Amino acid sequence: MHILMTADTVGGVWTYTRELVTQLSRLGVRITLVSLGQIPSLAQLEWMEGLPNLSYQSTAFRLEWMQDPEPDLRESSEFLTSIVEETKPDLLHFNQYYYGALDCSVPRVVVAHSDVVSWWVTVHGAEPPESEWIRQYRKNVAYGLAAADLVVAPSQWMLNKVDQYYGPVPRKAVIYNGRDPNLFVPHLDKDNFAISVGRLWDAGKQASLLLRDDLPLKTVLVGPEQSPEGVIAVAQSAGRMPNLQMFGPQSEEQLSQLLGRAAIYVATSRYEPFGLAPVEAALSRCALIANDIPTFRELWGDDAVYFERNNSQNLVLTIQELASNPKRRSEYAGRVLERARSKFTSERMAEDYLKLYRSLIAAEVAAA
Repeated sequence: MHILMTADTVGGVWTYTRELVTQLSRLGVRITLVSLGQIPSLAQLEWMEGLPNLSYQSTAFRLEWMQDPEPDLRESSEFLTSIVEETKPDLLHFNQYYYGALDCSVPRVVVAHSDVVSWWVTVHGAEPPESEWIRQYRKNVAYGLAAADLVVAPSQWMLNKVDQYYGPVPRKAVIYNGRDPNLFVPHLDKDNFAISVGRLWDAGKQASLLLRDDLPLKTVLVGPEQSPEGVIAVAQSAGRMPNLQMFGPQSEEQLSQLLGRAAIYVATSRYEPFGLAPVEAALSRCALIANDIPTFRELWGDDAVYFERNNSQNLVLTIQELASNPKRRSEYAGRVLERARSKFTSERMAEDYLKLYRSLIAAEVAAA
């Protein structure tokens, strides 16, 4: 089987692509991977070394959510069409919406990782203001989704949002994202601190909930250190927020060690179509405290501890309650570890995609 896949090199989609491509390659699937958006760094490409059945091309074509993407979308579509004609893949797996309508007869899967409208509504409480850019964006997304043979989302919540804002989508499925458990260390002795991953300026990740003087436990926030007008540095120089420790971006190995030592992971996101960081924490045997949003309820059920949605005061109380009860904390850490190992591994994700690919290819052959 030969799959042509697209991906962008920014954020979680690149991690998802790495996990999926690595596992599919090991299962004997041939992959032609094309990246878009920006040229990746050498560090971002290290995972490809020695991987069988993979060929890769990087491009800098603008993505559909960027400003003025139309010339690049047309040019990149022509580029992808030429690769399809040259390599003759059995199936196309697009991690961007627009290419679902690529002009070719090969079966097409489009994965809905996130979108601008559902992010805006979740963060701002209303749909984005009308503009030429948002009208064209909606048109491009709906265009690609309508033409796809199947639309996949990493959660039922995200699939529902695709239907609500761009659909209805007639052919769809949910496949949960996954991470390789071997990248994490669940058996280290735990230290008495909490950890969270997020950018302070990202309203969707909402790490700002942790900017409190009364955090009851040492809490490490991993992400860009910049904050509006240097508010964190100014506050801490005045003796405020004594339990909050800011770490800049970490390498995968550094983050794995931090998660391995942390007792609790705090998932503050208000917008989260899936959430890879909580999975990484669960695979590191961190008890999970999560914002009470539908996605986290869907993924983690009764195995996480929830705080009242978007309520920083209730978050502080929840951290205090879990930190003061080591037995309960250990129990919940074990529960999310087992849940992640059964539902959110890259091996399981690849097997689910492979079944989906086979069914679409078989249907295409039967219809020929």
